[in-house]
Parts: sequence; C-alpha cells; structure tokens
Amino acid sequence: FRLPESRLPIMNEIGVDLVTLANNHSLDFGTDALLDTCSALDGAGILHVGAGSNSEEARKPAIVDVGGIRVGFIGASRVIPVASWTAGASSPGLLTAYDPTLLLQTIEETRPLCDYLVVLIHWGVEREEMPVDHQTSLGRQCIDAGADLVVGSHPHVLQGIEYYIVYSLGNFIFGSSIPRTALLEVSLDQNGSDPELSLIPGTSSAGYTRMLTDSVDREEFYQYIESISFDISIGDDGVLSPSDQQ
Repeated sequence: FRLPESRLPIMNEIGVDLVTLANNHSLDFGTDALLDTCSALDGAGILHVGAGSNSEEARKPAIVDVGGIRVGFIGASRVIPVASWTAGASSPGLLTAYDPTLLLQTIEETRPLCDYLVVLIHWGVEREEMPVDHQTSLGRQCIDAGADLVVGSHPHVLQGIEYYIVYSLGNFIFGSSIPRTALLEVSLDQNGSDPELSLIPGTSSAGYTRMLTDSVDREEFYQYIESISFDISIGDDGVLSPSDQQ
C-alpha cells in the first residue's frame, strides 16, 4: 500500500493526531519508503509510533498532553511477513512482539512518564471475530506490565472486548466492506477517576464508514459485541463496564 505524499493533508483534515506504523504493510516498499513515511508524518505534524530508523526509534513512545493528562502511546506488531522487518540496533523497521520481551520492557519504562498508557498492537487473524491465544496472552501481559489500555488491529472485523483489551475495532478507513465497525471513545478525568470507555457503532460499505444512528440497529450492535466479548456489559449509550459492576 502506498499513496502520493500530496494526499497526506487529508489526514490533517480529518483530525488525525497520531498513527501507529507497526503493521504488516509498513515495509511493502522497503526501508526507504518507511523512513519517507516517518519524515512525511513529521512534516505534517502527525505523531507516529511503532517504527523508525532503528529499534530505539521504533520503541519510542509518543506522549501527549490531553487536558492536563499525559497520555502515552506505544505501537507494536505481531504480524510481519519476514523477520527482517523487525527494527535492529542500526537497521530500520518495526517494534515486533512475537517475543514480547522488548515490548513489555518498553511498557515498563514508559509507565512512569505518563498518567495513562495505551498500547496499539497489530495482531490476530484476519476475518476472525474471536481473538486467538497469542492475543489474549499478550494483551494481558501488556496490562500486567503497566498498560492501561490495549487496542488491536489487523483482523479487519470487530473482535470481542476484555474491558482493558479491545482486540479489534474492525475498519475505519479501508477499501473493503464490513457490516459492523466501531470507534472507541476514552474519556479521562483529571481527578483520577477511572476512565470511561464507550463504543460508537458504525458500518462500512464501498470504502465509506458511517455511524449507526437507528436505535434498533445500535441495540443490536451492542448485543452482538457483548456476545463475543469477555465479562463486559454495554449500556444503551455505548458505555462499557465490567459485568460484575452491573
């Protein structure tokens, strides 16, 4: 996948502040293209995580101030076509997580630098609505290492939620059609209250994603997510809560 640099302002227009580059297509056109991508994003003022000119850069978190709250982001992939896509001490590439040691170390090192830590991870099996064992294991390891939230991508369909682990949000901008997709909204409180997680349901067809507004459609969407998730409940407003709080 690639596109002309002249199209990058579209990302600014739709309000993209940060992206993860750790995925199974970032090096489709080689390391020069990856580094061009990093430079183009820098020029557009869009933060990026998960890839860089070496392993130190690929591991580097992005920490942003959101209303006085320091929110950290780390990107990693457990889906790459060849091992050489992993960033080395002096070679460009991605932070990968087949062996999670480096990712977990990065989480532990980043934890003291921020108030809320998000790990964006590319993993799982395409078109599978349930996470596989390596996702559940790695997601829980990330939480135990200090992440507050893990958000996955790659399956191109919605997968279940384990409250602090959102296994896959489907597609937001992509060329294929899926009946159900979602945005995740995270509301943080300066007073230290637990964050509020909620889903904004949508559907995608012909490459166009739109929000579900019909109350019946939204209710069916929430029921579906609950059916494939793990010990969570979803209110009429889309707010997630652990089942034991209901």
